[in-house]
Amino acid sequence: MGKRPGHVYRNVTKRPCTRKEYMGGTPGMRISQFNMGSPNKDFPVVLQLFTKEACQIRDIALESARISANKLLSREVGESNYHIKILVYPHHVLRENKQATGAGADRVSQGMREAFGKPVGLAARVRAGQPIISIGVHEQNFDEAKEALKKTSYKLPTPCRILTTKGSELIR
Repeated sequence: MGKRPGHVYRNVTKRPCTRKEYMGGTPGMRISQFNMGSPNKDFPVVLQLFTKEACQIRDIALESARISANKLLSREVGESNYHIKILVYPHHVLRENKQATGAGADRVSQGMREAFGKPVGLAARVRAGQPIISIGVHEQNFDEAKEALKKTSYKLPTPCRILTTKGSELIR
């Protein structure tokens, strides 16, 4: 069974479906870690990835973005010289009403009768201008962190921008 294309789930259309206790069997979340690197260190430069549009980001896309950023930074600057934090959590349960195809499908499939759908995945609903991922680094590792966030933005279904905070001010 293949998954539907990403544009089916990207737009925020209906109310969120987050009450997992009312559904029969929801899929597990694919994000394995929300903090990577050195979370206890204090870094002077913090880069954040912001969304430009409201959308839904699947947990698979967030995990892919996390892996690409973590791999690049651990290879370039070392495990103890950065801190990556995923700032959104996938609460929304994505559902799909599977239709039978082929010979005899009209006898098997019930069409749109009781078309609530089976849970197929999880997604995080984000607003325009909401931060998704933040990376804290030292000043000498600024270029590597910016490149990591740029590669991360390619994995997400929305256009993104990178903003930097140095100390307490916001640099655009």
